[in-house]
Amino acid sequence: MSGLRQLPSKLSFVPEVLRELKEAGLYKYIRTLESPQGAWLYIEGKRVLNMCSNNYLGLANHPKLREAAIKAIEEYGVGPGAVRTIAGTMKLHIELEKKIAEFKDASDAITLQSGYNANINVIGAILESPEDAVYSDRLNHASIIDGIRLTKATKYIYEHLDTKHLEKLLKETAHKHRRKLIVTDGVFSMDGDIAPLPELVELAEKYEAILMVDDAHGEGVLGPHGKGIAHHFGLEGKVDIEVGTFSKAFGVVGGYAASPYAELIEFIRQKGRPFTFSSAVTPPDVAATIAAVELLQESDELVKKLWDNTRYFQEAIKEMGYDIGKTQTPITPVMIGDETKAHEMSRLLFEEENIFAQAIAYPLVPKGTARIRVMISAVHTREDLDYALEAFERLGKKLGILKKKI
Repeated sequence: MSGLRQLPSKLSFVPEVLRELKEAGLYKYIRTLESPQGAWLYIEGKRVLNMCSNNYLGLANHPKLREAAIKAIEEYGVGPGAVRTIAGTMKLHIELEKKIAEFKDASDAITLQSGYNANINVIGAILESPEDAVYSDRLNHASIIDGIRLTKATKYIYEHLDTKHLEKLLKETAHKHRRKLIVTDGVFSMDGDIAPLPELVELAEKYEAILMVDDAHGEGVLGPHGKGIAHHFGLEGKVDIEVGTFSKAFGVVGGYAASPYAELIEFIRQKGRPFTFSSAVTPPDVAATIAAVELLQESDELVKKLWDNTRYFQEAIKEMGYDIGKTQTPITPVMIGDETKAHEMSRLLFEEENIFAQAIAYPLVPKGTARIRVMISAVHTREDLDYALEAFERLGKKLGILKKKI
């Protein structure tokens, strides 16, 4: 059956909600890519500079990853055919888990279908009862929030990066609970700031809490060879569970959890519902991820290029007069403030300047803090960055965001 059908009365709420989303500026207009991820893309027939993907190291179209994926299809086919616990675990899955554990200097690792599933898998396995407690940063990712909502655990929210508030909560409540889980993003995706890991490690040890870090935006970015936030702070082996994704710096898809304690990973493997009830990741994706990890193990040149590009762009755009918040990473929030003006800048960047850079506004960020979130990549050339900077300056003046210097 094809063509549009009129909604029945039981679905009369649908058009009303869609209309409200559009009026509030919250409707998601999704652009379609017509080429591989890279510094430049084709979107709807238009060649544009890509300034908003999570392809930090440019691996999403790397020849070694493509070659590994094609070889895996020839050897293993395209699909796993089952969940991991029945008949879907292939030799490639085991190889990737050994490889990521080695990369993270961990004892063992478990891989899943996405970073989202990895968070839900770990949180759900550990928190089984109202006797358990979770202590979560207020700005944690939606996958952490949803994972907590799916448990029966008692929930405590501490203010963003506020370890004094966290300790106050732990001091008042930790003695009441059986299992205690402190969970935080490593790098916060909207502002680019970094969790205070040394203080969190100290509090976890002091109050006998399990420490879990979702390092989705830290993998491939922070630490030597992009090993992540624990290595960035010299705290490898001190974080009980590190969760990550393969869909950002690694350029593929999937998620994982790694730990210095092999028995803890086995516990999660036995108890985690997404691992048990979702089909395994496909062979070409797994093989491409293995190739990505090997590239990072061999060299950290791409990581260094990413940071060189980040420093260049951020220093220039601040000098121009833009506020980029408190970012400590390649995530660069070019603050606009007004939601309507942010969406207008994104539109003009695309239509007039051939730059793909999306506006981020409420409810993803608080009202009045709308921004263009610029994502720097190792595959951007200096010429690409200059091209973007010139466009931001022109439009900033055009929209009255930048004041003319006297």
